Amino acid sequence: MHSVRACTTTKKNNLYFTFNSECCDASRSRTSQFATGGAGGTATGGGSGSGRARRGLGIDVAAVGAALRDARTADDVESVVNAFLNHDNAAAAGEAHLLPLQVYTCVIRGLGKDNRPDAAFAVVEHLKRRGAVLNQFVYNCLLGAVKSCGEFGRIQAVLDDMEAQGVSPNIVTYNTLMSIYVHQGRVEDVLRVYADVQERGLVPTAATYSTVMCAYKKAGDAFAAIEFFAMLSGRYRNGELVVGNRGDWEQEFVKFEKLTVRACYMSMRRSLVGGKNPVGEVLKVLLSMDEAGVRPERSDYERLVWACTGEEHYAIGKELYQRIREGGDGGEISLSVCNHLIWLMGKAKKWWAALEIYEDLLDKGPKPNNLSHELIMSHFKILLDAAKRRGIWRWGVRLLNKMQEKGLKPGSKEWNAVLLSCSRASEASAAVDIFKKMVDEGLKPDVVSYGALLSALEKGKLYDEALRVWEHMCKVGIKPNLYAYTILVSIYIGKGNHAMVDAVLHDMVSKQIEPTVVTFNAIISACVRSNSGGNAFEWFHRMKIRGIEPNEITYQMLIEALVQDGKPRLAYEMYMKACSQGLQLPAKSYDTVLEACKAYGSIVDLTTLGPRPSKGVEPIRIENNFSSFSQFKDLPSTSHHFAGIGTYGFSGYRMAR
Repeated sequence: MHSVRACTTTKKNNLYFTFNSECCDASRSRTSQFATGGAGGTATGGGSGSGRARRGLGIDVAAVGAALRDARTADDVESVVNAFLNHDNAAAAGEAHLLPLQVYTCVIRGLGKDNRPDAAFAVVEHLKRRGAVLNQFVYNCLLGAVKSCGEFGRIQAVLDDMEAQGVSPNIVTYNTLMSIYVHQGRVEDVLRVYADVQERGLVPTAATYSTVMCAYKKAGDAFAAIEFFAMLSGRYRNGELVVGNRGDWEQEFVKFEKLTVRACYMSMRRSLVGGKNPVGEVLKVLLSMDEAGVRPERSDYERLVWACTGEEHYAIGKELYQRIREGGDGGEISLSVCNHLIWLMGKAKKWWAALEIYEDLLDKGPKPNNLSHELIMSHFKILLDAAKRRGIWRWGVRLLNKMQEKGLKPGSKEWNAVLLSCSRASEASAAVDIFKKMVDEGLKPDVVSYGALLSALEKGKLYDEALRVWEHMCKVGIKPNLYAYTILVSIYIGKGNHAMVDAVLHDMVSKQIEPTVVTFNAIISACVRSNSGGNAFEWFHRMKIRGIEPNEITYQMLIEALVQDGKPRLAYEMYMKACSQGLQLPAKSYDTVLEACKAYGSIVDLTTLGPRPSKGVEPIRIENNFSSFSQFKDLPSTSHHFAGIGTYGFSGYRMAR
């Protein structure tokens, strides 16, 4: 029986094995690879081959593997082997000749990677037929071939054959089994095999631990992976794992930690995508990682940030952002990640948190790009729109200041939003100051700007100043729209100049701007404010003549005007008419009619009013669409939160009160 030394000789990409009886260390053999592109295998261990081999004979392993690709039976294999050994008369002499066992193991692995499982099994059958002593290395190579081919249904056949041949599985066998189960997603089987390894007293290798960690990653079981890593860390510190070079184990532990991080990432990502309590679940995993000393890299946190897409994920996004900033690994956070977080905070209505991230970009880097500016500007627009809708003009001023501090130049839309918030809050003086500041910033006011200023002045009953603004608007070439005309008629109603209201309506029609229900509601509302109930009823009839159908606001204001004018019965009739048209008036209109009829002693059957509407008292919105109503829960409801912030002060402009 001859020892074997594996020698690699590069010649036309083929690997040759040369037999030499003077060398006995077969464990130093190297990887061989089929020249045909089949695969590579490691001819290590495995013992010596049975039979005879002539001294100095060279064997082309790649050629052997290529010749055995189509083998299906042991007879096919024997024919190929005999051809290579050139012992045509050996069978007649009764001698059994075999190639070295290392050659067979390399061929088996190569056939597996070349997706030729039948040929690999035929080689093993050939060895058994020739009486070769099969060992663990041969069966481990066969298991590896089964794994490479994906022929998982033949695993049990290999294990049964090992048992029949009296070959006990070693740690490599178990490692291969576990890796196959990981590939199949059979996590419980992986853990069962690992428990069997411990029961048999086998010494796990680094590959064993890595495979178990891969199983936890496959299952997305972050806590099990962290617990396993903590156990390994403790044993490593106690010197229980170190076998051989300690530096090699240090490198392996880097791999273990990366696998743990990956398992945790998979778990957290699944929680973010479909967890019942994603925030709590992810935070628990992060806390467990901290306690176990698992240190994710910046790129790991950034990948997890991209998985945060829901409104409820903002807390996780903020936590991950802080961890990246405080990581201290010398790397700079990705700008795309920061932009994603700015978007996420805006989606969750955490605009100030988004602004903090933008401020960090300015102070700490990386430098914001156009997308960063667009995102933060969109958040400011949302906040300014909220200030406009709620009439929180001081907050609007604060937002403009903040934008300018951060190098963002507010445009006309942003300034108009603050003007509209002043109009909403009936802050005429503030509206004038902001309008002038807008002009000083080099922006040209448009019809929305003038409309907001006119509305604020009208609400402040500064009618003469409002008319001067109107004249200036027309002088600079700004063409009034429907809503600007609506404010103008309210101004003339406030001044008691009904003739000019008619003139304004005729001017509107001449410019092909038809009055709407909003226009007449504004007129009727102005009549109510000036205690002109009779005029309100007259304008109601003009509205009907023009074919404009009244709405709930029309009837609500008309009822109030008629009660002011001492006409409760007519108010009652208007209420009943509105109800007959299917309009739902608020409870305030019901109470007004009921109390007025009782106070004036009107002879009406109040039971015909029906039950009191459940619709509560709603504020009357006569304004134009500059200040339409909306709900924003996260915003302060009054301006006292910003009482310390004053309006812009301008000299040379005074308002008469």
